[in-house]
Amino acid sequence: MGIPFLLLLCLPCPAVASARIPAVIVFGDSTVDTGNNNQISTVLKSNFRPYGRDFAGGRPTGRFCNGRLAPDFISEALGLPPLVPAYLDPEYSIKDFARGVCFASAGTGLDNATSDVLVSLLCSGRNQQDNLSVIPLWKEVEYFKEYHRRLRRYAGQAQAKYIIHEAVYIVSIGTNDFLENYFLLVTGRYRQFTVEEYEDFLIDRAEEFLRAIYHLGARKISFTSLGAIGCLPLERTTNALAGGGCNEEYNKAARDFNVKLQALIRRLCATLPGFRLRYAPVYDGLLRIIANPSSYGIENVIAGCCATGLFEMGYLCNQWNDLTCPDANRYIFWDAFHPTEKINWIMAEQTLKTSLAEFI
Repeated sequence: MGIPFLLLLCLPCPAVASARIPAVIVFGDSTVDTGNNNQISTVLKSNFRPYGRDFAGGRPTGRFCNGRLAPDFISEALGLPPLVPAYLDPEYSIKDFARGVCFASAGTGLDNATSDVLVSLLCSGRNQQDNLSVIPLWKEVEYFKEYHRRLRRYAGQAQAKYIIHEAVYIVSIGTNDFLENYFLLVTGRYRQFTVEEYEDFLIDRAEEFLRAIYHLGARKISFTSLGAIGCLPLERTTNALAGGGCNEEYNKAARDFNVKLQALIRRLCATLPGFRLRYAPVYDGLLRIIANPSSYGIENVIAGCCATGLFEMGYLCNQWNDLTCPDANRYIFWDAFHPTEKINWIMAEQTLKTSLAEFI
């Protein structure tokens, strides 16, 4: 079952927001991909049941969740449409994208190499000429440039500039770089970098990305911190020899990256005129739920709802597995990697109260 209607009513919806915020624009990975991977040749998809089970109409949309994602809730709270459309979805047009658009792609990262790593492992026996990669971050920026051109043709130069400058931007990326790239130990990154050096490498890539979208007009940006990545069900499962608890090595990497991210944010805001780049604190919020689940109506913080919840995501989380839980609201995680709609709602509310508060 989805989030109760009365609970959704608690999500803050500032009355003046729709007049001040013309659009929500999203970059990142599967935590915010609203369906772009549906339109590319990749195995990293979620356009099948039980994904979308608690979505309106019970339909899978390509969101790695049982329902909506945090940007969807944020958009609705700002007086905009309740869904942020995927840029590659042919069902939407520039008229829709003028109020919100998502460029994110499940499986991507700050490191361009990350977009190839997991797909390569899953498809090691396939023809190497097949285009199986997900959308790298640099390509998301290219789509943003294309969006600029389409928006100018649709709305005119002045209105397009207004939308680009006054929109709020949601960026959620970085988890795959660590969990599906560096810590897999089958890629070359761990041979090239220590963990600390790789954090610095990713911060440099984040800076390149942020400067690129700044020069394209983005001004109001919420950059989501890494969560407690060592507490994801998949990481608990692979940490079975240590008792199945959270992987503290992974969590430490996330905390250290977050400290460096905050330093980057301060530096960019001090050097780029008018840049209002803000930090969305997700790490502590997730740990609070894990430490006090009953306060949130949560019963299971270890496994995901789908299938056994220990390792399944994507095609391993499917409608033929009879172990999928009946009520995802009682779980933090939907599959072994991604949060439930309920947690996405909580994180959206937190983002509205922290990194987006001054914009609304």
